[in-house]
Formats: sequence, C-alpha cells, structure tokens
Amino acid sequence: MPTPVVLVAGLHGSARTAAVDRLLADHPGSLAVHHDLREVVRGRVRRTVRDPTGVLDTADLRLAHGCVTCTVREDLIPQLVLLAPRAALLIVDLWDSVEPRSVAEAVDCDEARQTLRLTAVLTALDAEALPDDITRGERLIQVGKPAAGGDRRYLAEVLARQLEYATGLVLHGGDEDDRELSRSVLAHLAPVTPVHTAGSLPSCTGAALCAGELAERVDPATARLPCDAQTDEIVTAVWRSRRPLHPGRLFDAVDELVTESVRSRGRFWLAGRPSRLLAWDAVAGIVSVEDGGPWLAALPEAAWDLVAPARRLAAALDWEDGHGDRVQHLVFTGPGLDPVRFRALLDSCLLTEEEQDAGPPAWARYDDPFAPILDLKETA
Repeated sequence: MPTPVVLVAGLHGSARTAAVDRLLADHPGSLAVHHDLREVVRGRVRRTVRDPTGVLDTADLRLAHGCVTCTVREDLIPQLVLLAPRAALLIVDLWDSVEPRSVAEAVDCDEARQTLRLTAVLTALDAEALPDDITRGERLIQVGKPAAGGDRRYLAEVLARQLEYATGLVLHGGDEDDRELSRSVLAHLAPVTPVHTAGSLPSCTGAALCAGELAERVDPATARLPCDAQTDEIVTAVWRSRRPLHPGRLFDAVDELVTESVRSRGRFWLAGRPSRLLAWDAVAGIVSVEDGGPWLAALPEAAWDLVAPARRLAAALDWEDGHGDRVQHLVFTGPGLDPVRFRALLDSCLLTEEEQDAGPPAWARYDDPFAPILDLKETA
C-alpha cells in the first residue's frame, strides 16, 4: 500500500515546526523531510531528514535553477520515494513561503501514486502573528522569505493561499485572546476547514486525497466561497448579481473595494467580455484580476463533456435563463466592513437597464481599463 504523505505548510516557522514535531511523536516510524530555501536564489538548498529522535541525514544540494519547482521535481519527490519503504508516515515540512498546491499536485501524480498517497495538507499558523500578517502588504523579498530568484509575491497573498488550500489548520503560540481572534479570522477566510492546535492533531494516515479535488475548492470557477457572516468586528459580505459590470466604473471603484477590505475573491463578468469568466483575488490591498476561461454558456453544448464535473455542477447551480452561468459573485472580508455600502458601491458599477438593453454591440465600444492586464495575460 502506498505510504501516506502529509504536507505541513506555513509562513510561521515556529508553528510549523511544532506541528511537525507533534506528527512525528504521534506516528511511530514517521520521517520528516525539510528543504531550507534560504540560499535558493544562489542555487543552494539544504535538505534535512529527521525522525522523533532527531536529524538522521542532511545534504547540500545545488540546483541548476534556483526555485521551488525544480527543488520538488529534482529532489523532494525522489527523496520521498526512496524513504517510503521504511516510513509509516512521510511528513513534508515545507519552507515558509512555499504554497502547498504545487507540492500536493507533484505528490499526487501518476509516477508517484504507486508509492506515495497524499493524505492531508495542513497549514500551521502562529496565533499571535496571523491577524497582522494577513493585512501586511510587503513582498516576500522585503521580509527575507523569497522562494526563488525574482520572487515578486506578497506575504499576505501567500498566507491566504496557504490557509485557503489546506485540509486542516493548526494554531500555535499566542495567548487565549490571540487564539480567539485567530479563530474568528479563520472562521471568515476558511469557514469549512477544521482548526486544530499543535498539541492535538488529527490522524494523517487515512484515505488518499485527490489533488484535482483540492484545486476545485479554490479555483475561481468552482471555489467554495464564504457566506455572509459577522464575528465581533469582522464582517464578510457576499455580493451577487446577474447584470454585467461596466468596466470603467468597476475600475474606478477598485481602490475603495480593496483598501477597505482585507480579503476578497470570486468570479465576475464585464460588459464587452461576455464569454469570459474573470477571477477577482485581493488581499491586504493587493488586487489581481485574471481571465479564468470561458463561461459554460459561451461554449457549444457538445464541449461540456470535456469540462470537469465540478465545473458543470457549479455552472448548473448558477444557471439562469438569459445569462446561463454568468454571474457576479464576490466576497469581501474586513474589520468594520459595511455590507450595505459595499453592495451599493458594487451595484453602482453595474450596467443600467438602458445600457444593458443596448446589448453586446454597444458594450464592445466601452473603454476597458482592464484590457492591458487581461489581454496581456491572454496572449502571454
């Protein structure tokens, strides 16, 4: 039977180490593999293998291209396959700024599936640091946590992806007030993900996970987005509409939308681009808008069989005559956020009834401030 593999991610090294130590103690015969990427920009990586008693092996690696992808491809997966026959559980202790999705997909690949089975993706979080870090707009390079040369990602962006992709979250450190506040934050950002403490972790030797299904939980077309909620001062507001958005009016509202919320994401459509599902992703004032592919309503019905079942299900739940699965579905979270004002601002960005009645030929003539971003990414 394939050896179970659990990934432990997280920007907070002390919390991650505490979670890995607990897993080693709870699972006799387990081994933990860690790649220290502090020198990755120079093509140097140190790999460590340890068990509950301490370090068993270290190796200094030189990589042709200093990045996480080549570290995983050239060393991590071969190392896991090599260790699998003598391990009851393999624990991948990911470097601070590594996002777990790419590693999960590498473990759950055809070549490794006979030897390895992915059973859990945990993200460990420092309860004292989490509420502040999710609001921080610094780049990883500014805080000394890049995962590759030229890494331009932001700290809060990585933290959001780590906690939203995980199958379980692990809180460590801080006092009772810190833990209560962190649980409130997580209840908004990842409301259906179990939250554990580093001293009480779930078993990680169960059934295999499917990396494709994990991806569907966060991909824009199929994401399980949070619902309306309020916990003390933290508010999550959901906005939905069928009417298309005016590109110019939405662009003018972007700064207000992202600076007055901490986290927002979802899918939307612009007049002038009726065939394209657009993805909205913003955290700590940094916003990304990307083309997420075609709406199903824009595809010939014969092509639907080529689309994943989860995508067809999401489209069916959103389907409405006249619009198909085209929908505005955005979710905003922040302290003291005013849902009424946010929804009014977004409603003001929609086409008026007169504009909507003019139809696609008129919409195509609108100036589109998003075009330099979306058209560049489409042709890249």
